[in-house]
Amino acid sequence: MSMNNLLVELFVEELPPKALKKLGEAFSTVLLDQLKAQGLASADSVVTPYASPRRLGAHVTQVLTQAPDEELLQKLVPVSVGLKDGQATDALRKRLAKEGRGHLADMWPNAKDGPDELFIQNDGKVDAFYLRGLAKGTSLSNGVQVALDEAIQKLPIPKVMSYQLETDCELPGWSSVNFVRPAHGLVALHGSAVVSVQALGLRAGNSTRGHRFEAKKDVVVLKDADSYAATLREDGAVIASFAERRAEIVRQLAAAAAKVGGGVRPIEDEALLDEVTALVERPNVLVCEFEKEFLAVPQECLILTMKANQKYFPLLDAAGKLTNKFLVVSNISPADASAVIGGNERVVRPRLADAKFFFDQDRKKTLESRVEGLGKVVYHNKLGTQGERMERVRAIAKAIAQQLGDAKLVAAADTAARLAKTDLLTDMVGEFPELQGIMGGYYARHDGLGEEIAQAIEDHYKPRFAGDDLPRNTVGLVVALADKLETLVGMFGIGNLPTGDKDPFALRRHALGVIRMLVEKELPLDLREVLSIASNACFATLKNSADVSFLKNIANAVELEDLIYKTCGEFMMERLGGSLREQGFTSQEVEAVLSLEPSRLADVPKRLTAVRAFVALPEAAALAAANKRIGNILKKAEGTVEAKVDAQLLKEPAEQALHGALHSVQPLADKLYANGEYAASLRELAVLKAPVDAFFDGVMVNAEDAALRANRLGLLKSLHEAMNRVADLSRLAA
Repeated sequence: MSMNNLLVELFVEELPPKALKKLGEAFSTVLLDQLKAQGLASADSVVTPYASPRRLGAHVTQVLTQAPDEELLQKLVPVSVGLKDGQATDALRKRLAKEGRGHLADMWPNAKDGPDELFIQNDGKVDAFYLRGLAKGTSLSNGVQVALDEAIQKLPIPKVMSYQLETDCELPGWSSVNFVRPAHGLVALHGSAVVSVQALGLRAGNSTRGHRFEAKKDVVVLKDADSYAATLREDGAVIASFAERRAEIVRQLAAAAAKVGGGVRPIEDEALLDEVTALVERPNVLVCEFEKEFLAVPQECLILTMKANQKYFPLLDAAGKLTNKFLVVSNISPADASAVIGGNERVVRPRLADAKFFFDQDRKKTLESRVEGLGKVVYHNKLGTQGERMERVRAIAKAIAQQLGDAKLVAAADTAARLAKTDLLTDMVGEFPELQGIMGGYYARHDGLGEEIAQAIEDHYKPRFAGDDLPRNTVGLVVALADKLETLVGMFGIGNLPTGDKDPFALRRHALGVIRMLVEKELPLDLREVLSIASNACFATLKNSADVSFLKNIANAVELEDLIYKTCGEFMMERLGGSLREQGFTSQEVEAVLSLEPSRLADVPKRLTAVRAFVALPEAAALAAANKRIGNILKKAEGTVEAKVDAQLLKEPAEQALHGALHSVQPLADKLYANGEYAASLRELAVLKAPVDAFFDGVMVNAEDAALRANRLGLLKSLHEAMNRVADLSRLAA
């Protein structure tokens, strides 16, 4: 069996740019996995993906021409079915014939022919016929065909299109094809040999096509699999590798910015970089500019229109301010690029003019004058209009502000909450929904509302994504909390819960946003309390949603509060647990803390730090195990066990010693706990290891005397409560 490297390429019309990277990765990964599964590729085989606007390809090393034969051991039929009067039955003969070994039936009971053998073996229940032999390894062409079919089938295609095949490339039986884009060529090379495979109505060959305008040759003939990338670059003017093309764009962007000078830099945007990489086959970065008068428009507007509509890279100065120059990644490299530069400058100018027009028009009306219009915008058919939603957010914001500050904070939060959504009615946000909040901040400053209100309006959507900044001031925090809590409670109230990977209302992101604000800003707010505030604000709206069946049984706001805390609160704690594990805390540590359902989330990081410090103590393992044992004893106890101890009933020295030790250490441990010094509190309790061990060695808890038994259970209950205030230490037991 010979071994060589394999190259497979599908040549197609322009692929969806936002999906290209995933398409290329999926095509190459599935191809390699299938080759390995069939024994044609080994664990040492390496795949190199290729993906350009008009091709998907993969280069796989160390691919065999024939997969090794494999030992076959297959159960056929029970002996009672396969044998009659000492002779093979028709049922056994058919099964053997299916495996291409029908002659073994005639040889029974001496059914052995080379590596093939028919024998009887008990399968654990009955005696059955088994076939042992060698399964012929798949050939290269068959194996590549299977792998190619599977790779095409499993492509994460955003949308399939149907098209007619060209007459000269049709295979018998093919007339139309369903694929992401029309395919026009197929390459399959094992070394320099063409592999006989077909796909999408195409037969494999050794030629492809290069750049539409700059290829040296119309048809690029490939010498062998290993020369694919180099030949395509030289003769076809195409950088086939997505990663190499992306790196070249990054290099050229940096070089062009350096040439402009003044410390400018291209804006960082990974998604834009991936999309532009998917739009060009051989990148050529050019410097363009627009009139400086457009810089009077908020830079977020100009940046967004250049990135979203034109796929340009705006240039920022050293202070992060937009300049009037931008970079274009062209797909052609003419000797004189002035026409390309001029064309792009002409194209962007109307876009910037539109942004300026929207900005000027929007400032003719105040945000306050737009409040009434929110009542005409539907938010959700079961939750009313944006105006009704705004009133709910206002109520939540005022209640939270009352807990965090004075009347001034309450008034500021109320103003910001009332105006936060008004920019949804502006022309700029209507054109660019991504600017909601940001434009509200600009218009608030223009209306003379002050920086605090402007920042709060701008920030109330934060954090918009993982790792995003939190609101900059307390007013913004209050409104952001209110906005997200209203969304969570409203959507949970009408049953719009996330399912699987579907979360159309971004409830997971909203939950993490609330958690981050409560924890990172160390806000003195209880989770149950803020959910209760939101439930009260939403109660009337939800009760009016008559078509939500499970709400019909909710009689009052208290019942709704319990329902919301049970569903939404649990959902948020799950998000918190996942976030903490991502931060490096172990599942045991997280469960130990969160199992107590701490209402004040700002305390959770300190509790986790304390648990981690406790685990490092030499007494930790024994105390955790004892704690688990105590918990099990208390669960099995009859009736309710109270944490009360009658010192007169302490008969055994070990129980007297444990009671004394607990009585001695608990006051300081409780004081430290009350002061939030959780690690120190647990450290004080560590001295209980010796008396706890002695207690279990020398004391029978379930004594026959009921009074003694109750007293000892009360001592264990007292110990259990003292040890499990910071975390449930039993969760740390091995």
